[in-house]
Amino acid sequence: MKLTFYGHACFSVEIGGKSILFDPFITPNEKASSIDISTINPDYILITHGHEDHVADAITIAKQSGAKVVSNYEIVTWFGSNGVENGHPMNHGGSWSFDFGRVKYVTAIHSSVMPDGTYGGNPGGFIIESDEGSFYYAGDTALTYDMKLIPESTKLDFAVLPIGDNFTMGIDDAIKAADFIQCNKIVGVHYDTFGFIEIDHEAANNKFSNGGKELILLEIGETKNI
Repeated sequence: MKLTFYGHACFSVEIGGKSILFDPFITPNEKASSIDISTINPDYILITHGHEDHVADAITIAKQSGAKVVSNYEIVTWFGSNGVENGHPMNHGGSWSFDFGRVKYVTAIHSSVMPDGTYGGNPGGFIIESDEGSFYYAGDTALTYDMKLIPESTKLDFAVLPIGDNFTMGIDDAIKAADFIQCNKIVGVHYDTFGFIEIDHEAANNKFSNGGKELILLEIGETKNI
């Protein structure tokens, strides 16, 4: 699987010849000014919750690419009311098989409201299973015991976890989350974008390494085979 990082919590993964984009927040992010969203044309856009720093570019990219938007019922309905009719609604505990693999929408502990104040349903995360491998994107979340359920059904090749603290888990809780999900390869997201979530990269890498885990911190625009 090939992962490309677009800053904050936005990234894409190529699976089975399809491109899946997660939580597109690029143009308002000064740190991602080098990214031209007109070149991003995914087949699917998966959205964990409704906050602007996860949906800011979703309508534009969905309309230019024709991508199918996958999220909870409330968010997909909101996109429909904003002219994005190619959507697939889900809710917690539910799963669906797409042409690239199986998606399960799982619990996240956070808040959710759309940029215009519309109710955004409950936030979530995604477990993706495919012939090429499986991974978990936690979305914005606190550490939760529900994560312990994930390895009972899915062996993860990697996980994407928030590490910035303040609004989500920090480094220490992300390491515990890696233990809960039984996955030692972690891609860190949701850090450094704002002053509240700046991290010490060296200290973070050392803590993960001391815990027997690999923390992957990508540069914006960087692509890595995982």
